[in-house]
Amino acid sequence: MNGNPFDLIWYVLGLPLAGFLVQALFGGAVIRALGPAAGRRVMGALAVLPIVAAFGLGVSLVYNLIQLDPSSRNQVVTLFDWIRIPSLWVPFELRVDPLSMTMVLIITGVGALIHLYATGYMAEESDYARFFTYLNLFIAFMLILVLGNNLLMLFIGWEGVGLCSYLLIGFWYKDLANSRAGNKAFIVNRIGDVGLVIAMFLLVSLIASQGPSFVFSEGRFLSYDVLLSQSAINLYVANPLLTTVIALCLFVGACGKSAQFPLYLWLPDAMAGPTPVSALIHAATMVTAGVFLLNRLHPIFEASPVAGAVVAMIGAFTAAFAALIAFGQTDIKKVLAYSTVSQLGFMFIACGAGAYWAGMFHVTTHAFFKALLFLGAGAVIHAMAHEQDMRRYGKLLKYLPITGATMLVGWVAIAGVPPFAGFWSKEAILGAGLGNHYAEAANQNWGMVAGWIGLGVAALTAMYMTRLTWLTFFGPKEQWREIPLVDNGHGHDHAHAAHHDHAGHGGHAHEDHGPDEHNFFYTDAEVAARAEVPAHHHELDQTHTPHEVPISMWFPLVVLAILSLGGGYVLYNGHLFEHWLYPDGLALLSKEAVEGHPAGIPLLQLSIGAALLGIIAGLAVYWRGLPAKEGWDLSRWSPFRRAAANQFGYDRAMVEAGVDGGGFLANFAWKGIDVLFIDGIVNGLAAAAARLGGLLRTFQTGYVRSYALVTLVGVVALLGYLLIVAQRAGAMP
Repeated sequence: MNGNPFDLIWYVLGLPLAGFLVQALFGGAVIRALGPAAGRRVMGALAVLPIVAAFGLGVSLVYNLIQLDPSSRNQVVTLFDWIRIPSLWVPFELRVDPLSMTMVLIITGVGALIHLYATGYMAEESDYARFFTYLNLFIAFMLILVLGNNLLMLFIGWEGVGLCSYLLIGFWYKDLANSRAGNKAFIVNRIGDVGLVIAMFLLVSLIASQGPSFVFSEGRFLSYDVLLSQSAINLYVANPLLTTVIALCLFVGACGKSAQFPLYLWLPDAMAGPTPVSALIHAATMVTAGVFLLNRLHPIFEASPVAGAVVAMIGAFTAAFAALIAFGQTDIKKVLAYSTVSQLGFMFIACGAGAYWAGMFHVTTHAFFKALLFLGAGAVIHAMAHEQDMRRYGKLLKYLPITGATMLVGWVAIAGVPPFAGFWSKEAILGAGLGNHYAEAANQNWGMVAGWIGLGVAALTAMYMTRLTWLTFFGPKEQWREIPLVDNGHGHDHAHAAHHDHAGHGGHAHEDHGPDEHNFFYTDAEVAARAEVPAHHHELDQTHTPHEVPISMWFPLVVLAILSLGGGYVLYNGHLFEHWLYPDGLALLSKEAVEGHPAGIPLLQLSIGAALLGIIAGLAVYWRGLPAKEGWDLSRWSPFRRAAANQFGYDRAMVEAGVDGGGFLANFAWKGIDVLFIDGIVNGLAAAAARLGGLLRTFQTGYVRSYALVTLVGVVALLGYLLIVAQRAGAMP
């Protein structure tokens, strides 16, 4: 280090990597040497401390960044030249600016709380060290994604968090449902990654086509210093068609990571993993990578109003579609999963409407209240003997006062009630869509449509979250006191599914992993074998008494509840967050954001009205407890609710289309490409070589005089050729 305070950023990245190595190399040995209880406490501390230390360093770096003039808040720290060849230069360097440091604080701050929670939640897990190995590695890859100063480093982090999500979702890999969910997440994300890779190649092609004099590229085609320069921005504007294609390819990559339609279907199944994984990956970090990507490369999207309109409308549709599906779920984690998909849609509405700061603002507030809700749901599941079906809950507030109180804060925050955090970020998004202060003229109308859809979804969000909260903590009676003798099942959650034993999962095996609807890349024999495993019923019965979780689990809930209560107002007041991210406005927009609310639109009243309408509607339906139309008798369910429970058939249709399409492509690849093309070329070349060899063999007579004659003819021909060349060159008369 050379005395530059921003060199500390390498420690921010290095600490989680060190934690990963310690867990991977020494975790098992330490637990065996010290005994399970003491060993897990030691390794748990060694897992949490690096993330806490990284957060502390991140706060210090943000303080140093604030001291600089806004135009200088962009520090690049280089460690070494990673790739340097004549046509390509990719340094291993990190970018310290407001956008990257905002993500660093979210990743390490919320991540540290989730790590602490996990030390209690996974306390009896036999593979304790392996779990924290994956968790620390995930934090490290996420930091590479947001801190890298070029798209290649972003791609490494992008693929790394995809790998870690696969490992964490399928952590209980002996359970077919878990491993299948991990496979599904990994494969669906690869579809989105294709779009990101194509966009990277197109950007290199566009920049390289300008020649070596373009800016100061020197082969740094993927560096943000080049891609975000004014010369590159002018290039995007001058090539609208190619810029639109690049923007849409980037958006495909964002759809994969941030679970937007049509690639959202991996995220609900990912709830099969342990609850801390759900909170970390699917609430606070990985799923926001797509929003970060759009913010980082926003000049490309600003130069393409068409792409902006597509982003806004896909975000609006995803938000509405996922909100409707949430009404059909009875698994508490599945409701939160579809809520996450819906809230991500809000973030994309903001980016499509040009209010990129509002999208990141919702990323921040969402990290507070959604991590709180997921961790709170895990505490409820823990207290209810790993039962996840909300139909078996009721009146839990008196048994779980801390968990219940904090989750109530999360409920009103996500519902959009002021002054809680979710209100301020949702209002900013709706104002961007309805007011059109940011969008170019070509996509203003679409932004307006997305804004009105978002307003309706805000009411739906308040209603289904009221349903979740009321069925869990209130209601007229404890539902588990009247557990039905026969559970006739449900399309998306079954409380009596086969699970691992306690030894295999350390007592936390009994999370509901959803149905075996599809054989997602598993054979029929494997699924049949799993079906033959005797069902292991939950311990929950009519004599069960719920209990509050230990301090390691409720302390993070309290901190997140405080952030969910006041964090939004602090960041919104005086447009603090907006001016922090974009002090000079956006690259292509000369006008600043209009202060206050959009002219002619009572935004404050609309936002509060949507939240209150949803809450009142939810209370009206669930005040007396679980309605009969949502109980155990599925024949009484409405057609809408049955359809919503099955994602309106979309998941099944996509999987079947993928299998059928994959079968067609495999058949084509085998017969059309492999047999006809590749084998044809190889066999054709072999046949040609055989015929040529047979032809040449006729000249191999074995007679010396024949070889002498051929040599003489060759020499004469060569001399004749040389004479002709010399004569044409004027060397001979």
